[in-house]
Amino acid sequence: MSSRVTRVRVERRNDAALADVPSPRLSWVVESDEPWQQAAAEVRLDGGETVRLDTSESVFVDWPFAPLAPHSRHELQARVTSTDGVTTDWSEPVAVRSTFLADGEWRASFIGLSEPEGEACPGRVRAEFQVRGQVRAATLYATAGGGYQVSINGADVDDAVLKPGWRDYHERLVHEATDVTGLVREGSNAIGIRFAGAWWTEKFGFHGAAKRIYGDQPVVAAQLQIEFTDGSTQVIGTDGTWRGAAVGELTASSIYQGEAIDGRRALAGWDQVGFDDATWPDAVVQDLGVVPEADPAEPVRRVGEVAVAEVIRTPSGKTILDFGQNLVGWLRVRVRGPEGHVITVRHAEVLEHGELGVRPLRHAQATDTFVCSGGDDVFEPEFTFHGFRYAEIENWPEEFDPEVDAAAFTAVVISSDMRRTGWFECSDERVNRLHENVVWGMKGNFVSIPTDCPQRDERLGWTGDIQVFSPTATSLFDSDGFLTSWLRDVALEQARSGGICPFVVPSVLGESQAAAAWGDAATVVPMVLFERFGDRAALAEQYPSMKAWVDVLAGLAGERLLWEGDFQFGDWLDPAAPPDQPGGARTDSDIVASAHVVRSAALVAKAADLLGFPEDAAHYRDYAERARKAWVREYVTGAGRIVSDSQTAYAMAISYGLLDAATTQAMGDRLAEIVRRDGYVIGTGFVGTPIIADALCATGHADAAGRLLLQTGVPSWLYAVTMGATTIWERWDSMLPDGTINPGEMTSFNHYAFGAVADWLHRGVAGLAPEAPGYARLRIAPTPIEGLEHASVRRETPYGFAESGWAEVREGRLRVHALVPANTTAEVALPGQDPFEVGPGRHEWEVEDPRSSTSVGSIGWDTPLGAIVDDRRAHEALLAEAAAIDPGFGDRLRRDTDWRDGQHLAGTLHGVTGEVRNQIPAMFERVNAALAG
Repeated sequence: MSSRVTRVRVERRNDAALADVPSPRLSWVVESDEPWQQAAAEVRLDGGETVRLDTSESVFVDWPFAPLAPHSRHELQARVTSTDGVTTDWSEPVAVRSTFLADGEWRASFIGLSEPEGEACPGRVRAEFQVRGQVRAATLYATAGGGYQVSINGADVDDAVLKPGWRDYHERLVHEATDVTGLVREGSNAIGIRFAGAWWTEKFGFHGAAKRIYGDQPVVAAQLQIEFTDGSTQVIGTDGTWRGAAVGELTASSIYQGEAIDGRRALAGWDQVGFDDATWPDAVVQDLGVVPEADPAEPVRRVGEVAVAEVIRTPSGKTILDFGQNLVGWLRVRVRGPEGHVITVRHAEVLEHGELGVRPLRHAQATDTFVCSGGDDVFEPEFTFHGFRYAEIENWPEEFDPEVDAAAFTAVVISSDMRRTGWFECSDERVNRLHENVVWGMKGNFVSIPTDCPQRDERLGWTGDIQVFSPTATSLFDSDGFLTSWLRDVALEQARSGGICPFVVPSVLGESQAAAAWGDAATVVPMVLFERFGDRAALAEQYPSMKAWVDVLAGLAGERLLWEGDFQFGDWLDPAAPPDQPGGARTDSDIVASAHVVRSAALVAKAADLLGFPEDAAHYRDYAERARKAWVREYVTGAGRIVSDSQTAYAMAISYGLLDAATTQAMGDRLAEIVRRDGYVIGTGFVGTPIIADALCATGHADAAGRLLLQTGVPSWLYAVTMGATTIWERWDSMLPDGTINPGEMTSFNHYAFGAVADWLHRGVAGLAPEAPGYARLRIAPTPIEGLEHASVRRETPYGFAESGWAEVREGRLRVHALVPANTTAEVALPGQDPFEVGPGRHEWEVEDPRSSTSVGSIGWDTPLGAIVDDRRAHEALLAEAAAIDPGFGDRLRRDTDWRDGQHLAGTLHGVTGEVRNQIPAMFERVNAALAG
């Protein structure tokens, strides 16, 4: 393959070359078999104007032409010249469309039903219009307070769903800018909009206090911009002359509760010319006081389909469909039933006692009803969604025949349509399943905004969840546009609340309150976007928001520079916390809060340096250092331990740079000691989980990180995998070992926060990380862990595909491989060697295996506990055999044993009596036989 330019794009979106600003930044990828480095580039607009750029940059390059005009369409090409003087051919032309409107150009009115039938009433509006000439181009700009879809002359304008998505509707609505040239014709035309309330009319809140935040009824707005071949234009916009009525199949719609669809109410031809709408009243015009804007994010789309995996008949005689995968979306149902026959579909993520497990949904009904027309019906919800693996089918027209009727159901998977960019694979299929669970969890919770969960009466943009997950999100998908859009809402919410970043964005839970690790999304997420995508513009745009949050923290920390005494989520869902007290963590919440003061202040100082604000940089750097010293004085004891003495406390101290080098190593040793003492069982919640593996590896304890990863007992990452999970759970034990649901009120089975470990799988285990923003320079530094034979990562960086991985080749030797994209370099840190530099291309090295293992030999009453826990195989075999004797005995041995030197197995087993004790000698024999084998 000769060198060539591919993936020419503007700004952030991957689904099309859409310019949401007049001077969009450009990016391209060079594919080459040679060690290519760029010296210059040329960019050509519309096959004519060409600009030479003497730059090595190929990501987010400044627009070199005159600013684009609204509604404009262009072709863009690029070619590059290497440092060796070789110039590529021109890239294939890319069609670029501007999606923004000029100031004052939005003329469409928001309209709704003048005679709605009930609360949050779904409906339709329509109009007919004349097109007076030959159409060169037509663009539809549309939005809604609610969910909507536009059709022109009987055809939907695009395949996006749940438009326009959820934003801070008080101040921000986003519009689509869809090319509808092929749908508009000279002469008579018809345009229709079907709509429902979606997030706009949803009731938000907990404990019976849910209420509508934005509006009681949905409204829509659309503006059709037509350009003729003679250069003239025509604009068609929603106004009071449009007709609207509560008609059509959709009779009720709610995000949380589901939809009711009546096939008897189908309305043929309603969006085509000549339809009789004489009985429809005129639409009512509303002023929302918000001017819609272009959105940098990809819309929500149908991204997959899943067939029924199994039909289950429950103990109570109900029919449940198992799709084999916890997913987010809805069902498409094909059925022929008697006119008026009502089919009910209820959704849930799990079964309990063989029946649909609906308790975790709380007040969300998650129920769709379909009324048959008497003919062949295809039912598919449109303005709701569900998180589910199982669907209970009630009142199927005939006796349900699994062999025939299962084919009538298809699960439609939806997600914001981001480009997949990260893959991981290793020799342990359980770890591969864990990684896949993270991917599915992200897809299901990245539906317009980053949510905590997709199934219960919540589904909110919790800031703490995305703060901890953003590094993983940016590893798995190109989420730059998605998160940039959400961060704009963060800034708007902060502006209304004196700089406080709320618990959830958009904020729908009342007055904003500051909380550590949650509000720090304002500083962490913009820096992650810069590091992963090289998006300096996002960092600059959010910089005032970042400063505002740290200024809030400084006020809360006061003269002592310590944030103490306020409400905090803390290390949320520490596995030691009681089911009904998820904030009851082992790590004191003041320690967590004050650590985040230091972290966020340091991030703002770094951002100020990058953006060229030296005075700000000096101010926040000084504040961060003083707050760091205050944290050490208050929380590090004279004996060199941290108050709370917990996994999360030490992980924060190491990962957030709270200690000097010598103390950091000592704290890493203590962290490893605690992890070992706990039997390599995870002891962290939301705050500690994303950073504990990195903290261990940074202080020379990769073996302990690997043991945590491969642990299968509860709590652990792989426990849920062993229980059949297909997404990440909210709690370490959302489902208990006996198959019952955790009794806590919050028990989601699709909650990505604990899946933040996937970023470490990419960066740590497989060894691929950005050494410079946007992967302009890579770091190849794999961390082989005991228990794996190989691991690899593949990542589509902004510069092209990169790879890193390792594999055992023979005893004591490993082969490390890497792929470095064109126009980048990489720092390589192989096990046991000094770092060195390589250029683009494929590379391979053979190195000494740094891993070592310890063998206890055999196990008996007098075996030291430290010797057992140091032997991974012996430790796992002992716990497995104990659980085989009695699950409760095995669980107590795993959870309650203090695995440290100086204590023996006999002491731990001293209190065991009865039949279990009688079986212990035989248990020893089985363990030793397994070790000998």
